[in-house]
Amino acid sequence: MKEIDVPMLVLAILVISMFVLSGITIYYANFWLLGLFLLLGFGFMGFGFRLKRMREKQ
Repeated sequence: MKEIDVPMLVLAILVISMFVLSGITIYYANFWLLGLFLLLGFGFMGFGFRLKRMREKQ
């Protein structure tokens, strides 16, 4: 059985939580927080892709 990559799992949970929080802020019509959570979500996702690419090169 494969070992779980804990840092990447935590990063994935963080990205999903940012997009869930974006949905909640749409419901409450707080567009400043919506922008913040979307930027953080895409930023964390890009960081995860970058880490994955760096790991594959090694």
